[in-house]
Amino acid sequence: MEKLKPKLFSVMKTYSKEQFIKDVIAGIIVAIIALPLSIALALASGVSPEKGLYTAIVAGFVISFLGGSRVQISGPTAAFATIVAGIVATSGLEGLAVATIMAGILLILMGILRLGSLIRFIPYTITTGFTAGIAVTIAIGQIKDFLGLTYPVGISPVETMEKARAVLKNIATINMQALIVGMVCLAILILWPMIGRRIPGKAGKLITAIPASLLAVFAGIGMVSGLHMEVNTIGTLYEISNKPPVFAFPVISFDLIRSQFGNALTIAILAAVESLLSCVVSDSMINSKHRSNMELVAQGAGNICSAMFGGIPATGAIARTAANVKNGGRTPVSGMVHAVVLLLILVIFMPYAALIPMPTIAAILFMVAYNMCGWREFVYLVKTSPKSDIAVLIVTFVLTVVFDLVIAIEVGIVFAAILFMKRMSDVTQVEGWKYIEDENDPDGIELKAVPENTLVYEISGPMFFAAADKLLRSITFSDTTNCLVIRMRSVSAIDATAMHNLEQLLNMCQKKKVQLIFSHVNEQPMKVMQKSGFYEAVGAENFCRHIDDALSCAKSYNK
Repeated sequence: MEKLKPKLFSVMKTYSKEQFIKDVIAGIIVAIIALPLSIALALASGVSPEKGLYTAIVAGFVISFLGGSRVQISGPTAAFATIVAGIVATSGLEGLAVATIMAGILLILMGILRLGSLIRFIPYTITTGFTAGIAVTIAIGQIKDFLGLTYPVGISPVETMEKARAVLKNIATINMQALIVGMVCLAILILWPMIGRRIPGKAGKLITAIPASLLAVFAGIGMVSGLHMEVNTIGTLYEISNKPPVFAFPVISFDLIRSQFGNALTIAILAAVESLLSCVVSDSMINSKHRSNMELVAQGAGNICSAMFGGIPATGAIARTAANVKNGGRTPVSGMVHAVVLLLILVIFMPYAALIPMPTIAAILFMVAYNMCGWREFVYLVKTSPKSDIAVLIVTFVLTVVFDLVIAIEVGIVFAAILFMKRMSDVTQVEGWKYIEDENDPDGIELKAVPENTLVYEISGPMFFAAADKLLRSITFSDTTNCLVIRMRSVSAIDATAMHNLEQLLNMCQKKKVQLIFSHVNEQPMKVMQKSGFYEAVGAENFCRHIDDALSCAKSYNK
């Protein structure tokens, strides 16, 4: 069984000075990358800019210290932006803190109960659908700042569709200066990495090492401040604080807990899926293996601490984790260094964040949305998947954009489960014998002689509630029938509904004075039959190991 032991405690046994230097360098670089992203994601989440840094500092440190991955970098991510913004708009920061703490508790329970491997049961179509939907909602939410639009007093849309309508109604208020700043910053974000990849040698590596988002921030500040452009900055819209995160336990009430449980569950599922996905990606990069259950416990602890120090929900960030690996980080020390460096930046340089133009933030979030949308995977699934999977993908995507992530995940999972059950019920078959010789199957029918007045039916596939009624619908008795043989060699499992139908079949047989005989009942179905008393009701002598034995038994009842 997988150990509930932080990776930090394991890797320190062979830790070296050389690796410490590499981890420190990687941590510093990742902190520089995380700085503008944390601020931008906080603003996209409807909270003040420093709360994004609080999250990266507190949750980033705790999750690296306790985590089950060697290189995971955690902090605020785009996946949470829309749901956090919705919680803040409807329930305020207190509601967000309660939802985040509850999500942290759920994550810890998931880890303790060894549920890390169960995350794979969330269909890929659902994760792709809501990820693409989140990307669209983030992009729509940034159009106002990118274009510098002005809304009438009292108009502050929260829902994505409301934001889209507000943009269309107020498009005439576009600020061309803001658009220029946004376009220049967006061009830097797109072209700078391309230039670095095209230039060979050390010069290309140096260019690539400088985060495009940081360069865009400096360019935006230079344009607005140097050219005295009339463009909104963070400082004109928000109060900037350089105070370090301070512990503050939120006020909790039963009504608040009840109202935020759905949000907490969504945050927990998102955090689990995204963090474990990031772990899988990083494992392939460093040829390692993460401890999924320990990672969930760490994510839970990190989110609880983040909420108690004024932060927002956190999870593993794939892009920052990849940057950590590429720059030499190989132990959780790099993630802890990244958190400490961000704390120093917060205290020393945070006042200068007031100069960052809002179109620059919008441009950064446009790139975040593009990188996370996975449009290639989306198109590929639409082209190659079965119609039912395409339906789940599109429904999840549309619900995420039109309504919210909570509804999208709930409906998506229910929809996928119903379609799965439909497929499984289609697979399960109850058929009378067809006498076809099969030399390759030693347990095959091979033109076996069936005793007179005996019916033989074979069940193929799992017997569960969606397919259980096929048994009663398929079997037809004649007036002369006195034995019914049910062959179950291809039935791996049955549930309570199927067991109820078998009991109904037994009652029917008893009324018609037909002897019920079973052949080759597998382990799980046999246990269920014994536990329910069905085994005793049929009689142990009527459960045969092989079809030949069952036919012989049926023959004995015909004498």
